[in-house]
This record gives sequence, C-alpha cells and structure tokens, in this order.
Amino acid sequence: MARGTTTMEVRADGVAVITISNPPVNALSLDVIASLQRNYAQALSRKDVKAVVLTGDKGRFCGGFDINAFGNKPKNEKTGSLSIDFLTDIVEDAHKPTVAAIDGIALGGGLEVAMVCHARISTPSAQLGLPELQLGIIPGMGGTQRLPRLVGLPKALEMMLMSKPINGREAHELGLVDNVASANELVSTACSWALEIAEQKRPWFKSLYRTDRLPALGEVKKILKYARVQAQKKAAYVQHPIVCIDVIEEGIVSGPRTGLMQEVLSAKMLERSQTSKSLRHVFFAQRATSKIPNITNMGLTPQRIKKAAIVGGGLMGSGIATVFILNNFLVVLKEVNEQFLSAGINRVKANLQSFVRKGQLTEEDYEKKLSQLSGVLDYEQFRDADVVIEAVIEDILLKQQVFSDLEKYCHHDCIFATNTSTIDLNLIGQKTISQDRIVGAHFFSPAHVMPLLEIVRTHQTSSQVIVDLLDVAKKIRKTPIVVGNCTGFAVNRMFFPYGQAAAFLVDYGLDVYHIDHVITQFGMPMGPFRLIDLVGFGVSVATRMQYLQSYPERCYKSMLLQILLEDNRTGESSHRGFYLYDDKRKAYPDPDLRKYIEKSRNMAGTVQDPKLMKLTDNDIVEMVFFPVVNEACRVLDEGIALKASDLDVASIMGMGFPSYRGGVMFWADLLSAKYVYNRLEAWSKDYGEFFRPCEYLAARAHQGASLAAMVDGVKSRL
Repeated sequence: MARGTTTMEVRADGVAVITISNPPVNALSLDVIASLQRNYAQALSRKDVKAVVLTGDKGRFCGGFDINAFGNKPKNEKTGSLSIDFLTDIVEDAHKPTVAAIDGIALGGGLEVAMVCHARISTPSAQLGLPELQLGIIPGMGGTQRLPRLVGLPKALEMMLMSKPINGREAHELGLVDNVASANELVSTACSWALEIAEQKRPWFKSLYRTDRLPALGEVKKILKYARVQAQKKAAYVQHPIVCIDVIEEGIVSGPRTGLMQEVLSAKMLERSQTSKSLRHVFFAQRATSKIPNITNMGLTPQRIKKAAIVGGGLMGSGIATVFILNNFLVVLKEVNEQFLSAGINRVKANLQSFVRKGQLTEEDYEKKLSQLSGVLDYEQFRDADVVIEAVIEDILLKQQVFSDLEKYCHHDCIFATNTSTIDLNLIGQKTISQDRIVGAHFFSPAHVMPLLEIVRTHQTSSQVIVDLLDVAKKIRKTPIVVGNCTGFAVNRMFFPYGQAAAFLVDYGLDVYHIDHVITQFGMPMGPFRLIDLVGFGVSVATRMQYLQSYPERCYKSMLLQILLEDNRTGESSHRGFYLYDDKRKAYPDPDLRKYIEKSRNMAGTVQDPKLMKLTDNDIVEMVFFPVVNEACRVLDEGIALKASDLDVASIMGMGFPSYRGGVMFWADLLSAKYVYNRLEAWSKDYGEFFRPCEYLAARAHQGASLAAMVDGVKSRL
C-alpha cells in the first residue's frame, strides 16, 4: 500500500472499507485528505456500496493532522473546506452510513474524522483524544462541537483543555465509541454495524446535531465560567485555552454550524500565532533529543534491562526507585543501615500513595508496584542488576567508594550510572577499570514527577551504554538529552547565572519579591529566590562554590545566601529563607529580610544604581535570563550539548522555562542574537565580566545568524 494515501476495497456484503495509510501514525496530510475525498466520492456514487467503514493501516487509525504540513497549506484554501464542506456536508450528511474502526490511536484530527462517522467501534486499548492545545491551537475539524455532544460538556473540556486521552474501554462507557472489539474482529464488527445502520436496524446518529448529553443553557454557562477560571490559573499568559472555550460556547448557544465556522476561523488564527509556532518547535525538539549522531544511527540494539539497583534512599534515590517500579522494573534499594533504609522505603510508599490519591493508581496497583521493590543493606542482590544508579550525597570520596564496590559485585554488562548534578564523572570513576560503562543519569527533583533525564557521557562511555539508557528513558517515560561532561553538565550549568543575576539586582537595590513576581509573570513556575528556598540553602551554597571554582571569571559573588545561612535560615525546610513558610509550606514575604540584604550590600560595596532602579519588568526579565542564554551559548559552543533545541527542551523540562516561549534558545532567537549581544555588552561595560557576551554569541550577532546555528570548528567535548 502506498504511503500518504487511502485505499478502498468493496466487500461482497456491500461495505466499502477505506484504509488510511501514512506511516508511522497514518497522519492526515494534504495527499491523504485528497485521496480520502476521492474514495468517498466513489463509494457514495457506486450502487453496489451500501455503507462505508473507515480504518487505518497497520493497527493505527489516525494520529491527527501532520504537523509538518502546518504553514504549508494552500493560501487560497477555502475557509471550512475540509471541516464543513467535506466532513460535515459530504461524510456526515451522506445517504450512506460510515462507521469508524479504531485501533491504536485516534488523536487530534484522527478523532475528529471518527466523530463525523455515524458510529465508532474501538479496541479496548486504543487511545482517543484531542491534544491540539499542546500545540497552541484548538481542534479545527469539528472537535470542539462534536466531542461535547458525545461525552458531555465537563468531560469534553477535560479532554481538550488538559490534552487528556482516554482508552477505548472508557470511551465506550462515555459514549464516544459505540462498541469495543478485539483487533482481530474490529473491521468485521464495524462492517456489521455499518450494514445494520444502513438497513435501519440500528439508529443513525449525526454527532453534530445531538443534544441529549448537553446540559441546560444556564448550567452550560456555569460550567464554562469555571473552566475559564481554571484555564487562567493554569496558563494565564496564553490565549488558546480561552479561545477553545469560547468556540465551544458559540456552538452550544448559536448552533453547531455557527460553532463550526467559528472553530475554523479561530483555528486558522491560532495556527499563525507565535505561541503555536513555539509549541510546535518544542514538539519537534522533544522528539529529536534521542537522535544522537554516530550512536543511534549505527544499528546498535538496546540490551534488555529488567532490574535496576539504586544506591541511596534519600529524596532523589527514593524518587528514582519510584520511577522504575511505576514502570514495572524490579528494583533493589540499598542503604547503609536499617533506619535509613526504612526511611527510604517509606518515601517510596509516600510517592506511590500520592498517585493513589490522584486516582492514577488503585490500591491494588499500589500493592503490586510495591512488591517489585526490595530493600537491602549490602550488594548481594546487585549481582543480577542490569543498571545501577548511585544517588548518595555529593561527596566525591563516597561516590568513588561506591563505584569501586559495584565492580566487585555486578556483572560485566551492568551499567554504572550516577545521579550527581555537578561532580565530574571522570573523578567518580577514577578508581575503577570500568570507565566505558560509567555514565551520568541525572534526574531532576522530584524524580518521579519531573520529565527530564540528563544522560551524561565521558570520552570513555561506550555507545552501547548510551543506547541502553535512551531505551530506559523511553520505558520510564522520561525525555532524555545526551550531554557532555563538565561542571553542572548542560541544564544546571546554563542556569547557574539565573540566581546570580537575581542576586546582583538585589545587591544593586531591587526588591527580592518584585523580582520573583516579574519572573513568574514571565511564565516560570516560581521566581529565583523562591526556587532557592525550595532547593535549600545548603545545596545552593555548595553548588555555587562548584561554579566559582570552575568559572571564577564569570560568577557574581553575592554574600546574601551565606549571610542568611549563618542565621540558620535554610529555606523552605526550616520555614525561613527568603520567605516565611507556614505548616502547609505556603510562602509569605518576610519584612526582616531587609536587614540581611543591607548587610549583603555593605559587604559587596554596592549602592542603589539609578539606572537599575528604573528597570521595567521586561528589563528585569532580560537581565535575569540573558546571562542564562550566554552560558547556554557556551554549552553549545563547547559541544556539551549537541544542538540548541536540546537546550530548549532541557530549559522547559528541567527548569520550568515556559513551553509556550519555545525554550530559552528559541526565545532568545526571536529577540535576535544581535539584540541579546548588545544588551549584555552594554551591561558588561557598566557592571563587569558577569555579563560579558561569549565568543559564540558575538559571532552569531555579527553574522546576523541564529543562535541555533553551529559555528565553524565547534569544539566537541562529548
């Protein structure tokens, strides 16, 4: 079967089976849609065709509209030609019924096409959803109008606003599909339904005109008002969730045909928005992180990894253990004594219980997952482990001892991974002869929640180990980025100037709480000072020392943290940091903070700078983030990161940079390398080396090039 097309086969019983074929997910390209229209015209005109079944090739119905085609649609395309003229006026209003046979996935445009059909049969495990809002757009092929009419308004809002898919079994319970069948019987069952509809033995429903699942208009207004409030709380700085709600309301209040037209117009408007362009960039960037030149294209097959061993049951170790047992790995968790081991296992239990409370695990699931965990005080059960992840405290001598011990007990193919966030991997493996299987597996806290896994390789790390860890990342549902070995690696290194830039502004007169407010308004989940409180002052001071040793010429040396720490203010855990915290760990400004700031300013010899006191909110954002961009350029220039898009993904998934801005490098490129360079250069003349733009940034600025473009002769340290 040719790809990028559809085929039609007319069965002896008079059912035309139309099959979408566009590997790997049978996406709706312009070619597929044109072919689909030809097939439908033929099926509807043939006298021997009584009904139509629409399905997908190779166990997948349809993964939605091909995102690569965005922006490439014909400019003279008639508004609503697909959504209204074809899907509604021809397929839905046809004199012959269509039944969708859904296996694998029916997402986005795929589900929208299925909802146009007069019935839907699905396999129990198929995934159905409308995830368009993840790309900054709304369903544009009737989804906003038909989904509420099939599953009810509250569930439709949840599925669209949260981009939350459901499986075929739940879809059947909700009324989105009419029956479930096994994959082997799917098409034949759909054909039977289609014939029974044609013969009037089953009701003939047009989804667009159903009203039995819609509440009364007064209730509709209440539900949509609540949805708007929740959407604003979750993403106050983007418009597409509110547009989606508005379009849904338009269809219910003014009628579905009016709603369809409004949906088409709104979808086109949002598709051209910067938010959508940024989110589409993130979509592709995320899928490109696991493509590593000279490694993933060399034909290596991942080794099967069934058992993971974790050394250290603290916050990170227990979180990593949770990740693995959630994804059906056998896990051994080692601690130094019974007290620490019990505490570590209790942390895992608490992590699992949090999923139970959210309804993401049943009590039965909880017990089953927990049974995959073993707690030990020695290395005996490490003998058949396929991967070991060391998660002890950041003590180089202790880590060296752990890796030396691992060599004595683990089999020769076992991967030795460390969760260190800053320490040189070559030092960690210095006392072993297994440097080829030593690798960084840097999880972000909390490990069972944060989606990023930083895979750190040295010159000695084997390609097989990288391929194996990429496969593990996929199985534990983490997005991996492969980076080189240096202080802080890629994520923490590019963000080390973040807190330092904020501290610089405070030393020169700006308010801590105003800076945090501005940065959260920009889209970060919290400001730099609230983040330091969360991480803890001890960790922050220790990591700052690492950067001072490695990059002394470009660190800003504020004493504020140290001054606060000396007065036993350690952050959120002690209820006193930059903020005060109640028993529920809610943060409040502290009026006493001023005396610590004055002391820090006196020690730094700084005074209020009139220019800095006049900074706009946008200036503050740039002064905090441009040093991050500058360091990210160095990370790219040195080959620590393979590509700028990896740093975009890392900034979003590791540090909470707003995804609708496309990531830190994408955002900077929108402003232009020249603009970022000029701002940093001006600040460096006034305030010193901390702001000095690097050579990579200077070269991009002078050439008028993108920051994502690699400079000639890039130095690879991978």
